[in-house]
Amino acid sequence: MPKKSKFSEPSLLILISLAEKNRHGYAIMEDIEESYNIKIGPGTLYGAISRLEKWGYIRVLTSEEHKKPYKLTEEGQQYVTEQIKEMQKVTNLGLKRLGLV
Repeated sequence: MPKKSKFSEPSLLILISLAEKNRHGYAIMEDIEESYNIKIGPGTLYGAISRLEKWGYIRVLTSEEHKKPYKLTEEGQQYVTEQIKEMQKVTNLGLKRLGLV
């Protein structure tokens, strides 16, 4: 029997974390682990952050500290909203087909 796995798309989880408030990298990792019980490593996190920044979905805020806080942009807000709505459609159809709703 295959191992059960949870949804774990790092980019989407990062955007959802930043939808709540601005966070630096380590705080994003902690939030994802606490919220979803999914551990992502620094390489995965910062690779995804780099892509999200390049695509204009997040940006770095200026800070006096060593840690760089990230902020969700308007484009990022629109993208994450669309993705969640799409997942909701898939989930609703799946539940319906299973006879659970």
